Parts: sequence; structure tokens; C-alpha cells
Amino acid sequence: MPSPEVTRSLQKLEDSSTPQQDKPAKYKRLLDQIVSSTTNPQDLTQDLEAVINSILGDNLGIVTARPLLGAAVESIKSIADLELRIQAGTTALRSLESRVVSFEEQDAQLREMLADAYTLQEEYIEAAKALQGIQLESSQRRIPDGDKVSVWIRICRLYLEEGDTTSAESYLNRAKNLRHKVSDPELVLGFQLSEARILDARRKFLEASQAYHSFSFSTVLDEEERTRALSSAIVCAVLAGAGPQRSRALAKLYKDERAPQVPEFGILEKMFLDRLLSPEEVSKFSESLSPHQLALTSDGSTVLAKAVVEHNLLSVSKLYDNIGVAELASLLGLDAEKAEGYAARMLEQGRIAGSIDQIDGVILFEGLATGAERGGTEQRRNAVGKGLRKWDSRVQGVAEELERVASMIQLHHPVSWLSVP
Repeated sequence: MPSPEVTRSLQKLEDSSTPQQDKPAKYKRLLDQIVSSTTNPQDLTQDLEAVINSILGDNLGIVTARPLLGAAVESIKSIADLELRIQAGTTALRSLESRVVSFEEQDAQLREMLADAYTLQEEYIEAAKALQGIQLESSQRRIPDGDKVSVWIRICRLYLEEGDTTSAESYLNRAKNLRHKVSDPELVLGFQLSEARILDARRKFLEASQAYHSFSFSTVLDEEERTRALSSAIVCAVLAGAGPQRSRALAKLYKDERAPQVPEFGILEKMFLDRLLSPEEVSKFSESLSPHQLALTSDGSTVLAKAVVEHNLLSVSKLYDNIGVAELASLLGLDAEKAEGYAARMLEQGRIAGSIDQIDGVILFEGLATGAERGGTEQRRNAVGKGLRKWDSRVQGVAEELERVASMIQLHHPVSWLSVP
């Protein structure tokens, strides 16, 4: 029940003897009085509910009620205590629920105010739910495409804060349909960042790296934000599966003149130069990763561990023409079966070129993989044939060099042959 003072004030306002033109100003004064003087949460919500129900009653027309409801929203916004503001806003929404079709704009204002309050309390799911109730497809009012995209992107980012990528992606897809109609730089940036974060969370690290890198060039952002985006691009490139596409991404990031400024440059440089990564370097790098970037994969290893093993395997393929499975396992820090499994998978996917001789326990590497071909019997046979031809060529080179040295010795130190009697 509302307080006696509010009840008496409302009775006077609803009385037919009160001039219609005086009612808006008196309602506003009453709202300000309630918000400024009431400290008890229960009294405040009951008083506000009574005033809003009175505004929505038959004594005022819709044209007069709309600005008054807007004033009520502003009054609720002015409440300093966040919890109290949320309670008052929720009460107002409940009162509007039955007549929301006639007051869609005021309903949207209330929901945005609630979303702001929930966000300040870091209750991101509740903030997203408040925004979801806004009527964006309405026959009562025309909503610009930019406003629709703004709401969808905000909901998307709120879900991302809680790690709910499925819900976030559904709202990003809605915004994607209208992206070509939006010219606001901030909205475009919000879309790009949300897309990059979703790709990152989905473990599509190569695409996420490209999105973060593009985002890092935006002149709208300050220097700190651009550097953070570049750092995220490097992290995602490091976590991506080894192969020609990742090598191109690493090259692009390594050539970025800003790269030496970020902490991840050391591991970026080693990966770009195809150097083996030590466990200490990997452990230090892992300290800066997000939980989803350290999640376990299907084979029981973390995303980072898998990326490092594949990188080291790719580096080994460029250092050696062939290597025993046992020796490879030692270099990778794995048992022989797992090492051979990684090599077989990368060979099959075309990320390295070569073949495995399981009888002798040797892996033969051949050139650079294109990523377009799949390992087959004919390809392996060709790889072995090329390896043998290369071996023959090297033997021939050594023999020719030996003959050249012998000729030079004879030239500088001729031997006189004495006839034997």
C-alpha cells in the first residue's frame, strides 16, 4: 500500500475538479517528492507503482500520460542507490506490462535504464534480458536501423561478458543483416570487436586473429585499445593450428611495426622464425591467456599445448629431412605414439609434406606443404623418390668437391715419378 500522503495527493489529482492542464506539473512534483524523500525501498516502490498506475488510469489521455511516464523514468534514474533504482524500475515495468503497446518508447527507456544499472552491478545476464524486452519491430513507432543494431550489439557484448557465446552470436547475426546500413563508427567497431571475441571463444583462432588485427588499426580507438587488440591478434595467431595459413598470419603480425611493443612479441618472433619453443617460454605465455584459451581439447591436451606441439613439429620439418619417431617424440616432449599421431594428422591435412615409414620408424619430410593437397599413396611415393634424388645429388656434389680438391693438390704439389731400374 502507498503511503497516506501519496494516496491523498493522488486522490486530489484524480478528482474531476482538478483542472486538466494543472495535472502534469503536479504529477511531476509528486514524483520528485517521492524519489527525494522516501528512503525505505518498500515504500518507494509502492508509492511509485501507485503514481504510475494513476498516470495510466482513465483520468489522463495517452498524449498526456506519455511525457509523464518519461518524467517518471527520469525520476527513477536519479535514484543514487543502484539496488533501489532496480527495484523501482522493475516495479514501473510491471505496471506498464498490460499497456506496453501504447507506451513502447517509455518501456524502452525503462529497460535501457535497468540495463545500465545491472551493468554497473556486473549482472550482465539480467542487463541483457532487460534489453531483450525492447520492441524493435513495432507498428506504433519507427525505429532507425542504427538504433536496432545498437541494442543488438549491446546485448551481444553483455552475453560475451558472461561467456555465453551462443546467445551472443544469435544477436550478432541479427546485427549482421543490417550492418551495411550503419555508418556510425562506434557501432561498426562494436560489431567488429564482438565478432572477433566470438571467433576467439569458438576457437576459430586464425579468423579471430585477422579480426583483432583489423580492429587494431582503427583511428577511433585510443592507443591503449589498439595495442590491446594487436596483443589479442598475436595470441590468437599463436594458438591457431600450424600450417601455411598461420605462417602468413604470423608474417603479417611480425612485420607490423607496433609488434615489438607488446609482451607477446618474443613468442611471435620465435614462431615466425620457425624456432622450437621451450616449456619455460610456453609456461610464461600461458599466464596471460583467458580460461577458454586453456580449455582441454578432445585428446586431453590444452589448446595452447596442442598449438605448441604442432608448431614445434612444423619447425622440425624445416630443420630435418628425416627424423626417427622416437627422436621426434623426445623433441616434442611426448610419447612416440602421440608424436606419430600428430605427424600423421598434419601430413593428412596437408599442413606439412612428407611421409611416415612405420617399418623403420622414420618420418620423411619433403619441402613445404601447400595446405591444398591431401596425403595419398602416390604423393608419398613421389616424396620418397624426390628424397632419394636429393640424396644422390648430394653424394654427387661431395664426390665432385673431393675431385676438385685432389686436382688442386696435384697442381700446387706436383709429384715427380722416377723410373725404377
